[in-house]
Amino acid sequence: MRLASTLRASTRVPLLQSAKAATATVVAWFVASIIFPAQIPVFAAIAALLVVQPSVNQSVGKAVERSLGVIIGVLVAYGVGLVFGRSSWIVLLAIVLAIFVAWILRLTPGSANQVPISAMLVLSIGAASPDYAFERIIETVIGAAIAIVVNIAIVPPVLLAPFQQSLERLATEIASTLDRLATALTSEQSSGQLAELMVTARLLRSMQEKAQSELAAAHDSLAFNPRAAKAKRTLATNEELFKRMPALVTRTIGMVRALHDHYDDELRGEPTVRAIADELSRASHDLLLLAGAATGNASRHDGEPEENQQEPQALTAPLVVSTPHPSHWVLLGSLLEDLRRIHEEIAAD
Repeated sequence: MRLASTLRASTRVPLLQSAKAATATVVAWFVASIIFPAQIPVFAAIAALLVVQPSVNQSVGKAVERSLGVIIGVLVAYGVGLVFGRSSWIVLLAIVLAIFVAWILRLTPGSANQVPISAMLVLSIGAASPDYAFERIIETVIGAAIAIVVNIAIVPPVLLAPFQQSLERLATEIASTLDRLATALTSEQSSGQLAELMVTARLLRSMQEKAQSELAAAHDSLAFNPRAAKAKRTLATNEELFKRMPALVTRTIGMVRALHDHYDDELRGEPTVRAIADELSRASHDLLLLAGAATGNASRHDGEPEENQQEPQALTAPLVVSTPHPSHWVLLGSLLEDLRRIHEEIAAD
């Protein structure tokens, strides 16, 4: 069971991705065969196979890595062959030397791995001559270029939807946490309920990190992508909303932490508590409106009628309160300050 989990991925690579890799490899093989009919186009095929990546931007980066690694590897092989001639142990020497050359040059893992592989292939299946070395470099560039063209031509991916979904889920969960916090302020809470509220609020951090990762993937997928024009405008709108999320997550967790640490049953008797709870509900309502407008989805509270989605924002100005009971002033002051910051982020003040 453990062996199977090690050898097999949890999800398959998209079929389209495999089809693009196969297409690029076949095209590169035949093109290189036409240009260099005397040699088997191994370098072109390998370059095409490796350069086809999930995004065009990644393909360009992989093409640069691959080409640089091949150039250095071929030069190392040519130099070693020129100095020591050709024998079996020269191949081993070239591999070891290529590894240390990549280390000295501080190459990326992709380029560093390619250097000894190219040196080995040149000395094993070719001849360490200037013409052969130059042809293998050109062959690699051809394969990499064909892979980029194929990746651009065959439905280059636009990874906007995953980020939009993560952003909407994050905004919805922040809104739900604000609603739960409002309920906790106005109803009696057990220690278990407060602990559950705290644990749930902390999950916002992981949701924020996931959305950040999806945002990076969305930007990566749009670079060098001919389908990116409209998506970039949408992404810019979504990203503007996402920039507000870290402050909202921090303030929401802070409010939950303050209530968890300073709660007592007499808190509900404070006149300001009801007003704070109302403002939290309004903040939740307005955040859902913002998320729905940014992502194009009608986000709303459970059970809220569809026609209410066009309502204006409900947040009022930050509350101004009189001095609370001495045992509650730390908690209420903390809640009010965090509420003020939430108000600023949602209302874009």
